[in-house]
Amino acid sequence: MSEVKHVEFTKAMKHTHTILVPQMLPLHFQFLQHILTKAGYHIEVLKTSGQHIVDEGLQNVHNDTCYPALLVIGQMIDALKSGRYDMDHVALAITQTGGGCRASNYIHLLRKALIQAGFPHVPVISVNFANLEKNSGFQLTGKLLLQIAAGFLYGDTIMWLANQIKPYECVAGSCDHMTKHWIEQLCDQSSSPSFLRLKHNLTKMVADYAAIPRHHQKKPRVGIVGEIYMKYAPLGNNDLEAFLIREDCEPVVSGVLNFGLYCLENVKTDYAYYGLNRKSQRIAAWAQKLITRIQQIFINVIDEEGSLRAPASFQEVINGADEIINRGVKMGEGWLLTGEMVELIHSGTPNIVCCQPFGCLPNHIVAKGMMRKIKDAYPHANIVALDFDPGATSVNQENRLKLMLANARLNNAFTVSSPKDVIHKEPVYERR
Repeated sequence: MSEVKHVEFTKAMKHTHTILVPQMLPLHFQFLQHILTKAGYHIEVLKTSGQHIVDEGLQNVHNDTCYPALLVIGQMIDALKSGRYDMDHVALAITQTGGGCRASNYIHLLRKALIQAGFPHVPVISVNFANLEKNSGFQLTGKLLLQIAAGFLYGDTIMWLANQIKPYECVAGSCDHMTKHWIEQLCDQSSSPSFLRLKHNLTKMVADYAAIPRHHQKKPRVGIVGEIYMKYAPLGNNDLEAFLIREDCEPVVSGVLNFGLYCLENVKTDYAYYGLNRKSQRIAAWAQKLITRIQQIFINVIDEEGSLRAPASFQEVINGADEIINRGVKMGEGWLLTGEMVELIHSGTPNIVCCQPFGCLPNHIVAKGMMRKIKDAYPHANIVALDFDPGATSVNQENRLKLMLANARLNNAFTVSSPKDVIHKEPVYERR
């Protein structure tokens, strides 16, 4: 086999190559695609799904590898084999966190898979903030990062509002129609200053969603936490949010900006615990302050509207984690995952699905490993851990979910009758 090497994405390629991005966040990546396209890149977010993606991944990645890696690489190789792209003018993009999770090594597995599949010349762009790799033709400027942060805020907002409205809509499809309207409107704004008028746009958006006619039938709220890909990607979690809505539940999913804040908090932890990264710590503190500020805009807007439930602040997630686990536990989703479970319980969502790739050591520790401690503190917590891998059948996963939902319905007294009922409520459960 040929040596695995880094094929650079050059400045000339920016004008000639289509960059393929694996799907993880269906709402957010629509904004990402428009922002990068307006910046001169030819971006395409892959939307393929199905068993053939898994099969392609199994052909090119060892089956003991992390399931998200198998899906991401399978989706990319499938796209290259589809015949839809000019193989001399295509590139791939993948993120690297630089942390201890295997996700930082996906890029090396992808390059090895490209050689095996007959595409050794295809450039792979590493999107990272840890100076792991550089490509002269792909640069995320300060302006682009600000636009992307705004786009992710809009994605978090739409996801939060849609999950809160769709289970209760009186006219089927009205919430999806509103979501499509706002995605189109914001994408049209993505290259203009109005895109960054956050409070203006969010106020109108919240008002539009709140105006959708809905009933106030009591339904169990079910939180979704887990490894970041499995938590958000429908390809990874078998479209879990849609399944919960079909089962007459309200999904509760925190925004992806929380993960960004978690990564920045970890830089500060490295400095506080080990004296590392003094300069990076200052930059992280500044970035964290900026993201927290724009996130707070949405929280304030939805509180002012009054009929909908606002998400918790990131500080509340930190406080929840501090009850159970030390902030030095930061591999994979680390203390963030535990903190999100505790915060969900505090805010009246004791029913929780924890999605993780089978064999993911960090998430087994911070998810399954913390479940007993969380349940000791909050006896009514109803948590199920779902492992995802190529051999896990959706029927088995759905059966486990239905058992958890049966318990949730028996415990219906611990759910709320309408979104408005929970604004400013104290935690549902007291510590023992």
